[in-house]
Amino acid sequence: MNPQAEELNKIIQAKNPVIYDLLSAKGKNIFFPKKGILGQTADAKGTRINATIGAAVEDNGSPMRLESIESNIKLDPSLVFPYAPSFGRPDIRAKWQSMIFEKNPSLQGKTLSLPVVTNALTHGVSMAGYLFVDEGDQVIVPDLFWGNYNLILTHAYGAQLSKFNLFKDGGFDLEAFRAKLAEGGIGKKILILNFPNNPTGYTPTQAEIKAIVGIIKESAEAGNKIVVFSDDAYFGLVYEEGIEPESIFAPLSDLHENVLALKIDGPTKEDYVWGFRVGFMTYGVKGGDAELYGALEAKTGGAVRGNISNAANVSQSLLLSAFENEAYHAQKEAKFEIMNTRYQAVKEVLKDDKYQQYFTALPYNSGYFMCVQLAEGLDGEQVRQILIEKYSIGLINLNNVLRVAFSAVAASDVKELFEGIYNACKDAAQ
Repeated sequence: MNPQAEELNKIIQAKNPVIYDLLSAKGKNIFFPKKGILGQTADAKGTRINATIGAAVEDNGSPMRLESIESNIKLDPSLVFPYAPSFGRPDIRAKWQSMIFEKNPSLQGKTLSLPVVTNALTHGVSMAGYLFVDEGDQVIVPDLFWGNYNLILTHAYGAQLSKFNLFKDGGFDLEAFRAKLAEGGIGKKILILNFPNNPTGYTPTQAEIKAIVGIIKESAEAGNKIVVFSDDAYFGLVYEEGIEPESIFAPLSDLHENVLALKIDGPTKEDYVWGFRVGFMTYGVKGGDAELYGALEAKTGGAVRGNISNAANVSQSLLLSAFENEAYHAQKEAKFEIMNTRYQAVKEVLKDDKYQQYFTALPYNSGYFMCVQLAEGLDGEQVRQILIEKYSIGLINLNNVLRVAFSAVAASDVKELFEGIYNACKDAAQ
């Protein structure tokens, strides 16, 4: 093992040995190199002639660039063309952390790591897998989950997804969740919680979140060592009263010394910048301090460097500029109202009882999506094909559950959408 990895491991073991035990073999071995090329480059910073970094500069010292590219970007070239740090730019890391505190008021007074920048949330989940998942590990997920977890965790890291029933009596199935967490005896537990959930668009109520957190605490008190990946891709898009507006990361971040909370989030869905590919990984644990978090950040930064080197500088610069724009919050609220209007249109249309002949809506209250469960005897793939060929409507079929991305449907088209599903089901039933 590299001495730099050993140094980080000693810090983690001294501060919280549970976190060391949660790390995968890769996680234990990874480090951010302070020596070698990076260290020598850092030493040379400020020299008059700097021939260390693998980038080209103009004779005046500014980044070398093509005018055909520069002419399309209204930013200082120094914020666009050079590499960003593997940890992410310090300014956007600090800004995103302050935004996490603003969006989650119950975090006030708590100590968190600085977010580490990833190439959006898919990469964040992958880096979480790198750091915490060994081949054969069980990763607990609900039975309705984002399909990319399979590619990221199962096929890349050899994990096994262990599913629990998500819904019971129109809400979160707390009994199934408790039973799943208790499976396999006392030991290491890896858990993914994704609220608002993809594909269902469900966020637990405030009472349900309190119960979920309580179950996790009970499990930790029983001796389990738990890392929770909080996939907050659709954070903030909550359309009903009584639904928890904060991330479950907030109460988990100082719940118990045996619970490491990892918030994986970013502006992709929150700020409608799908192509920017910027995400963040933030850690929280009871008793966590700057030294412990610094070690975790270093391992995360090392994993990022060894995987993609760094996330795009231009995307980080554009986002930081937007976050600091005085019109940002008003513009974001305007887009939220459009999303809310689409959600309300779905609710209104589904008041018609006739649809229940062929499908019923699964619980939904937030995010980009909602799902309908097809009636027994209908084939989801057949219905999907009929929708495309006869009604020019595209949906996702998930084993006879149809996912509807109302985020991509004008409110005025919602009625036609569900009439199409109804008619396609009728066609399939004949």
